Amino acid sequence: MASNPPSSCCTRGFYHEGKARGTIRDAYGIETYVSGKDTNDKVIVILTDIFGNKLINTQLIADQLGDAGYKVYIPDILFGDALEKLDETVDFKIWLEKHNPTKTRSAVDQFLGQFRKEHPNAFLGVIGHCFGAKYAIQQIAADGLADVAAVAHPSFVSVEEVEAISNKKPLLISAAETDGNFTRELRHLTEEKLADKGARYQIDLFSGVSHGFAVRGDMSNPAVKYAKQKTLFDQIYWFDTFSK
Repeated sequence: MASNPPSSCCTRGFYHEGKARGTIRDAYGIETYVSGKDTNDKVIVILTDIFGNKLINTQLIADQLGDAGYKVYIPDILFGDALEKLDETVDFKIWLEKHNPTKTRSAVDQFLGQFRKEHPNAFLGVIGHCFGAKYAIQQIAADGLADVAAVAHPSFVSVEEVEAISNKKPLLISAAETDGNFTRELRHLTEEKLADKGARYQIDLFSGVSHGFAVRGDMSNPAVKYAKQKTLFDQIYWFDTFSK
């Protein structure tokens, strides 16, 4: 594995303060949070962690990406079954069985496939947080539908999926110093595989933070706040660079 399956650290975190400015509506056949520009020439799709598209933290991230000049979509890839509380009150094993890779991939493919059908020439970037990182990585394979990807504290990504990444589709990885899913060994293995295939990539490692920092981190902790904000800044610059 290039990253381990989601674990208990994926089921907890902190709520962030702010008021979402986007709307929830149907988009390409899936209930979706939509924010940002009205046009579809530069688009970012966020593939969420297990808290889904109604988590205020992720909606606020989408709004900030929208402020940077993108149309942003957060499709519901969890079939209306997102976790609602950041307090570990879930039977994670049962939850994961209902959200297996085949079923989840079908939702992602449906959304992106319909988008591409309607907007074949648009720039399409994908962001994957934790659970969603696997599906973001899949979309920058040679047969994937995205142009560029960025992932934060990834889970469930296989070595084969890393090896399948297209050299023409850049990847940004934002990693935590302490992460049982994306461990030091798996991080180095990912780097090795990307370098061996000549991929365009960047890996940022943030000290003093743990898994989930980019979405559900404690903003009262200066190290976490910095890492969260820097991850978003890096993602915007990454997409700006490759969308030109």
